[in-house]
Amino acid sequence: MKIGIIGAGNIAGTMATTLQQLKGTECYAIASRDVKRARAFADKYGFEKAYGSYADMLSDPYVELVYIATPHSHHYEHIRMSLNHGKHVLCEKAFCANAKQAEEVLRLARERGLLLAEAMWTRYMPMRGLINKVLKSGIIGNPTSLSANLGYPLINKSRLVRPELAGGALLDLGVYVLNFASMVFGDSIDSIAANCVKLDSGVDAQENIMLTYRDGRMASLYVTMLAQTDRRGLINGTNGYIEIENINNYEMLRVFNLERKIVAEYTAPTQITGYEYEVMSVMRAIREGKLECPEMPHTEIIRMMQLMDSIRNAWNIEFPFERDNTIRITADDIPDTGVYEAEDTDDKQQGNSQGSVVRKISEKAVSDTEYENTVKPKAKNAKDARDKLPPSPHRGITDKLPKNLDFSSESYAPKKLKEPTVLKKPEPSEPKRVEDELEAREVLEKPADDIMDKIPLPEDDTDKREESTTRKEREQERTINAIREHIEQIEREDQAVREEIKRAMPTDIRKRKSPTEQLFDLGAELAVHENKNVGSITDQIMDIVIEEKPKEIDPRTVTGKIRDLDVPDEEEDTGFQRKREPGVMGLNENQ
Repeated sequence: MKIGIIGAGNIAGTMATTLQQLKGTECYAIASRDVKRARAFADKYGFEKAYGSYADMLSDPYVELVYIATPHSHHYEHIRMSLNHGKHVLCEKAFCANAKQAEEVLRLARERGLLLAEAMWTRYMPMRGLINKVLKSGIIGNPTSLSANLGYPLINKSRLVRPELAGGALLDLGVYVLNFASMVFGDSIDSIAANCVKLDSGVDAQENIMLTYRDGRMASLYVTMLAQTDRRGLINGTNGYIEIENINNYEMLRVFNLERKIVAEYTAPTQITGYEYEVMSVMRAIREGKLECPEMPHTEIIRMMQLMDSIRNAWNIEFPFERDNTIRITADDIPDTGVYEAEDTDDKQQGNSQGSVVRKISEKAVSDTEYENTVKPKAKNAKDARDKLPPSPHRGITDKLPKNLDFSSESYAPKKLKEPTVLKKPEPSEPKRVEDELEAREVLEKPADDIMDKIPLPEDDTDKREESTTRKEREQERTINAIREHIEQIEREDQAVREEIKRAMPTDIRKRKSPTEQLFDLGAELAVHENKNVGSITDQIMDIVIEEKPKEIDPRTVTGKIRDLDVPDEEEDTGFQRKREPGVMGLNENQ
């Protein structure tokens, strides 16, 4: 499929990198308001055509799909232009500046019979289906709340601080946390509470959003363009919780039980940039004659725009073109400063540039099979293809998931998805209904050999061994320190008891002399009485003469009888010899 891109900024460059590697796509045309910039972009990414006008590119009959990578303020205008030229459209988030714009272009797409989709990439990723799978297993019980945050230091980016470009954190970052909550809890929202901090330009810089659902569940969301956050998501349930690393581009999913111990862990599959999933979904929908993608249907696009409109209204934030009672602005309304199509601060790019921690295993893991089925056959293997990509933290993220995922399913549920790898069985501290427990354990207790056997061990696991050794040393050190602290505590308590006993003793007892001291005093008195030197107690005891009477022996005893026995000497009577037992030594005369 020949693809044209409107806007030649960094976000367009990431999409071009994706299209270079993705099977079934062709980097055909790039359009920019500056033809020199378009030609430089085309040379860098291998595009066949470079246009200095959006209208000229849209007039090219060979362009089949248009990807729009311009600021939020211009999405409406560029979607209309593309649809009016008979092109299918994939538009970056936020889809438009407000719900009114979105409704109009979606209606136009239906009238023209063309596909129109929003590039909300987290909706298309395989990990979305896995999150739903884990929740449906019942392993964390009934989900009751969730939290999510997303933040990058973007205050110096012109596009985000200018209200005429529909700037602000909500449309750029808040759209991700709102979509995360929608994918997990749905859209039955009962009430919204939201606060924000504004910049001098009037756009929102950071905000807290609290969603309460009709069934009592709650979602706590936070975004900021003033600082960097950990981008973490948590789903809390009655029997545990799920932790998701990087809700902006899923990297890792961990399941914890009530003892906060990990019972299952998953890593994201290998990917080109993460954009490939939305492109594949769009191409599949076009081939099937659909006008929307099941992962992000038109109803969800409208609902998200309406939700953000209501939040902005509560904050009294209105874009200039909205105050003028218009629903669009044209290129002539914006000075040619370069920010119009730069998109260099898009949070997709930020998600790729914030130093995400990745893990690497052997190049022929399960996920690499899916990767090689996706990329174009320009390289010998997946490793060679990845080496050609620009630096990205997503290179090397490996996969413990099965590869048979059904991207066309509305719920994004995987086909024949094998059960999650179990690290440890959950140990619920409270009893639960037998049916629920059996259902949850049925998912977790199935053997994971089918998955793990397909994942070869790494050729060089030195780093892992060193990490394991370091972890064991730290654990041993913590154990030793705990024992030392316990001993010190016992010694302190023992000393306190001794002091308490000493304080409780009567004064006369504490002053009473010990037996040794009394002997010393007695010896001193005797020496004075007998006119002798005091000397030591030992000397005094040795001077004491004790007359002992010989002990009378009863002749009736065995000893008495032996003494009365007349035994001849051996020399006098050689015929009499004492029988010596083996191993018994005789006594000599001295003994």
